[in-house]
Amino acid sequence: MNKITRAGVIASVYIVLCLALQPISYGVIQLRVAEALTVLPILYIEAVPAIFIGVFFANIFGGLGIADMVVGSLTSLAAAYLTYIFRNSILAYLPPIILNAFIISIYLHILLNFPYWATALSIGISQSIVVFGLGYPLVKFLRKHGKGN
Repeated sequence: MNKITRAGVIASVYIVLCLALQPISYGVIQLRVAEALTVLPILYIEAVPAIFIGVFFANIFGGLGIADMVVGSLTSLAAAYLTYIFRNSILAYLPPIILNAFIISIYLHILLNFPYWATALSIGISQSIVVFGLGYPLVKFLRKHGKGN
Protein backbone atom coordinates (compact mmCIF):
# COMPACT_ATOMS: atom_id res chain seq x y z
CA MET A 1 0.00 0.00 0.00
CA ASN A 2 1.44 3.37 -0.88
CA LYS A 3 1.78 6.13 1.71
CA ILE A 4 -1.01 8.36 0.40
CA THR A 5 -3.46 5.47 0.33
CA ARG A 6 -2.43 4.37 3.82
CA ALA A 7 -2.86 7.92 5.14
CA GLY A 8 -6.34 8.07 3.61
CA VAL A 9 -7.29 4.75 5.15
CA ILE A 10 -6.03 5.79 8.60
CA ALA A 11 -7.89 9.12 8.49
CA SER A 12 -11.06 7.45 7.23
CA VAL A 13 -10.99 4.68 9.82
CA TYR A 14 -10.47 7.28 12.56
CA ILE A 15 -13.53 9.24 11.40
CA VAL A 16 -15.71 6.15 10.95
CA LEU A 17 -14.82 4.79 14.40
CA CYS A 18 -15.71 8.13 16.03
CA LEU A 19 -19.02 8.36 14.22
CA ALA A 20 -19.95 4.70 14.67
CA LEU A 21 -19.18 4.94 18.39
CA GLN A 22 -20.38 8.53 18.77
CA PRO A 23 -21.95 8.14 22.24
CA ILE A 24 -18.57 7.21 23.73
CA SER A 25 -16.31 9.19 21.39
CA TYR A 26 -17.04 12.72 22.56
CA GLY A 27 -17.21 14.64 25.82
CA VAL A 28 -15.37 14.79 29.11
CA ILE A 29 -15.98 11.15 29.91
CA GLN A 30 -15.20 9.30 26.73
CA LEU A 31 -13.57 6.17 25.42
CA ARG A 32 -12.56 7.21 21.91
CA VAL A 33 -11.63 3.87 20.36
CA ALA A 34 -10.24 5.67 17.29
CA GLU A 35 -7.41 6.96 19.50
CA ALA A 36 -5.85 3.49 19.19
CA LEU A 37 -4.73 4.68 15.76
CA THR A 38 -2.67 7.49 17.30
CA VAL A 39 0.21 5.08 17.81
CA LEU A 40 0.49 4.25 14.11
CA PRO A 41 3.23 6.88 13.60
CA ILE A 42 5.45 4.30 15.32
CA LEU A 43 5.22 2.36 12.07
CA TYR A 44 4.20 4.86 9.41
CA ILE A 45 5.27 8.51 8.97
CA GLU A 46 2.14 9.11 6.90
CA ALA A 47 0.05 8.40 9.99
CA VAL A 48 1.11 11.80 11.37
CA PRO A 49 -0.94 13.92 8.92
CA ALA A 50 -3.59 11.18 8.72
CA ILE A 51 -4.33 11.42 12.44
CA PHE A 52 -4.53 15.22 12.17
CA ILE A 53 -7.02 15.01 9.30
CA GLY A 54 -9.04 12.24 10.95
CA VAL A 55 -9.35 14.16 14.22
CA PHE A 56 -10.25 17.40 12.43
CA PHE A 57 -13.14 15.83 10.52
CA ALA A 58 -14.29 13.64 13.41
CA ASN A 59 -14.42 16.69 15.68
CA ILE A 60 -16.81 18.45 13.32
CA PHE A 61 -19.43 16.11 14.77
CA GLY A 62 -18.35 16.48 18.41
CA GLY A 63 -20.51 19.49 19.23
CA LEU A 64 -17.74 21.74 20.57
CA GLY A 65 -17.20 23.62 17.34
CA ILE A 66 -14.08 25.32 16.11
CA ALA A 67 -12.13 24.95 19.36
CA ASP A 68 -12.37 21.18 19.21
CA MET A 69 -11.69 21.09 15.50
CA VAL A 70 -8.61 23.34 15.65
CA VAL A 71 -7.10 22.74 19.10
CA GLY A 72 -8.04 19.06 19.17
CA SER A 73 -6.55 18.48 15.73
CA LEU A 74 -3.36 20.42 16.47
CA THR A 75 -2.95 18.55 19.75
CA SER A 76 -3.28 15.26 17.89
CA LEU A 77 -0.81 16.46 15.25
CA ALA A 78 1.76 17.29 17.94
CA ALA A 79 1.13 13.96 19.68
CA ALA A 80 1.46 12.04 16.40
CA TYR A 81 4.69 13.83 15.55
CA LEU A 82 6.16 13.10 18.99
CA THR A 83 5.02 9.49 18.69
CA TYR A 84 6.96 9.30 15.43
CA ILE A 85 10.04 10.94 16.99
CA PHE A 86 10.02 8.42 19.87
CA ARG A 87 8.99 5.48 17.65
CA ASN A 88 11.90 3.31 18.80
CA SER A 89 11.03 3.68 22.47
CA ILE A 90 8.17 2.82 24.79
CA LEU A 91 7.90 6.60 25.22
CA ALA A 92 6.18 6.68 21.81
CA TYR A 93 2.93 5.60 23.46
CA LEU A 94 2.84 8.54 25.87
CA PRO A 95 2.28 11.67 23.72
CA PRO A 96 -1.34 10.87 22.79
CA ILE A 97 -2.09 10.25 26.45
CA ILE A 98 -0.27 13.21 27.99
CA LEU A 99 -1.04 15.89 25.40
CA ASN A 100 -4.71 15.00 25.15
CA ALA A 101 -5.12 14.84 28.92
CA PHE A 102 -3.54 18.21 29.60
CA ILE A 103 -4.43 20.25 26.49
CA ILE A 104 -7.94 19.06 25.65
CA SER A 105 -8.89 19.52 29.30
CA ILE A 106 -8.07 23.23 29.02
CA TYR A 107 -10.73 23.99 26.47
CA LEU A 108 -13.23 21.55 28.01
CA HIS A 109 -12.75 23.46 31.25
CA ILE A 110 -13.21 26.82 29.50
CA LEU A 111 -16.12 25.84 27.27
CA LEU A 112 -18.03 23.50 29.56
CA ASN A 113 -16.83 24.65 32.98
CA PHE A 114 -15.71 21.17 33.99
CA PRO A 115 -13.04 20.97 36.71
CA TYR A 116 -9.68 20.99 34.93
CA TRP A 117 -7.86 18.31 36.95
CA ALA A 118 -10.82 15.93 37.02
CA THR A 119 -11.15 16.31 33.26
CA ALA A 120 -7.42 15.78 32.71
CA LEU A 121 -7.55 12.64 34.84
CA SER A 122 -10.61 11.32 33.02
CA ILE A 123 -9.11 11.90 29.58
CA GLY A 124 -5.73 10.53 30.69
CA ILE A 125 -7.31 7.31 31.96
CA SER A 126 -9.43 6.95 28.84
CA GLN A 127 -6.46 7.56 26.55
CA SER A 128 -4.32 5.09 28.51
CA ILE A 129 -6.96 2.38 28.18
CA VAL A 130 -7.25 2.86 24.43
CA VAL A 131 -3.56 3.43 23.66
CA PHE A 132 -2.26 0.52 25.72
CA GLY A 133 -5.32 -1.73 25.45
CA LEU A 134 -5.86 -1.39 21.69
CA GLY A 135 -3.03 0.66 20.15
CA TYR A 136 -0.15 -1.31 21.64
CA PRO A 137 -1.56 -4.69 20.48
CA LEU A 138 -2.28 -3.15 17.07
CA VAL A 139 1.36 -2.12 16.64
CA LYS A 140 2.55 -5.56 17.82
CA PHE A 141 0.19 -7.26 15.36
CA LEU A 142 1.29 -5.10 12.44
CA ARG A 143 4.97 -5.66 13.26
CA LYS A 144 4.50 -9.41 13.57
CA HIS A 145 2.76 -9.63 10.23
CA GLY A 146 5.30 -7.49 8.40
CA LYS A 147 3.08 -4.43 8.03
CA GLY A 148 5.42 -1.97 9.73
CA ASN A 149 7.26 0.63 7.58
